[in-house]
Amino acid sequence: MHRKHLQEIPSSSSNVSTGFTCNWDSSKASELLLGMGVSVLKKDKLGDENVLQDLLGPLPCPPRKRQKMKEEKAKDFVIARRPWVLREAESGVSWDALPDELLLAIFAYLPLNDLLKVSLICKRWHSLSFDESLWQTLDLTARNLPPGVIGRLLPAGVTVFRCPRSCIWNPLFETSQPLKVQHMDLSNCTVCVAGLESILCRCERLQNLSLEGLVLSDTIIKSIAKNPGLIRLNLCGCSGFSAEALELMLNSCSMLEELNLSWCDFTSTHVKATVSHVTSKITQLNLSGYRQNLQMSDVKTLVERCPFLFHLDLSDSVMLKPECFQYFRQLIFLQHLCLSRCYQISPAALVELGEIPTLKTLQVFGIVTDCSLHLLKETLPDVEINCSHFTNIARPTVDSKKNDEIWGIKCRLTLSSPSGL
Repeated sequence: MHRKHLQEIPSSSSNVSTGFTCNWDSSKASELLLGMGVSVLKKDKLGDENVLQDLLGPLPCPPRKRQKMKEEKAKDFVIARRPWVLREAESGVSWDALPDELLLAIFAYLPLNDLLKVSLICKRWHSLSFDESLWQTLDLTARNLPPGVIGRLLPAGVTVFRCPRSCIWNPLFETSQPLKVQHMDLSNCTVCVAGLESILCRCERLQNLSLEGLVLSDTIIKSIAKNPGLIRLNLCGCSGFSAEALELMLNSCSMLEELNLSWCDFTSTHVKATVSHVTSKITQLNLSGYRQNLQMSDVKTLVERCPFLFHLDLSDSVMLKPECFQYFRQLIFLQHLCLSRCYQISPAALVELGEIPTLKTLQVFGIVTDCSLHLLKETLPDVEINCSHFTNIARPTVDSKKNDEIWGIKCRLTLSSPSGL
């Protein structure tokens, strides 16, 4: 009986490959491996092996190149150590054989969570998953967005960005190219002035913008002024900018139709700058909350500059008197008027507003009692009185708790889990 010879085990310093080798026919080897559920890779494909990449982090170290096989008959095949890379289906069709157009069509059905996951598979999928056709609408409402997230996602081609009540850390943009955002809601976000400046200085195509409740700066207001196509602007409750910057913005944004400047940290100078430079195309205007800073003369100037107003909110302007009704009658398109808590206007004087033939709704909370309200409704039967506590002029959503649209636009990409990115 012949003795079996044991093959000498090479040392760690040896140049001999320690990989698994086989001496049988290559076709049989392929069949056997496939029967075991292990994919086989052609060696000529190894040069194109994909590298995993983290979505928001640097590229990891590339995988080590596979060592050459010692045996001549095993040169054509190696065992796949990462079976998800270039895995071949039973039909013989590889994921990598699919054209970019088909992969993009598949990715277009993925929710945001899954799209972020597939971006980690390989370089090609990372590039395709960030194609701008997939990122046109993005909703990151009430999220914690670490440094760099905004700077990576917005340049991906986002045109509709809904991000109210989020915590936005340093955006860290990697490019100075202008963004393509046209509709953006950053209402009540936690964001520093410098971070907000870095976002808005790259916006030149805005049509709708809401920065409600934020601390701004003259730089931010001047950046807004670089958007000549702006149609709706909501700065309700904002502060930190001068009357001069406000005047510049109003003169530059000549296409504005809806403007909400209610309850801002305004002086009388801010109010006069607003009524003196607001565009004549304004149809909906909210200037509520200015108490002694809004005067009767300001109402006169406003009506003269904005003859097409059909929705006007001047609530909480305690200096207004019934004499201002003569100016309201000059607004031939006026349908909705809000004068809540304008305490110098008596309930009896409100009857005069019935002379406005186009008037449909009237909000006068705080002026009329329940008894006088009943009488006023009988006197003005064609006008709905105190039907809504708030106006939604230039606001992106009517009811933020139930409506996830932004100015009527539904965002496709949204995180399904409550955790941040």
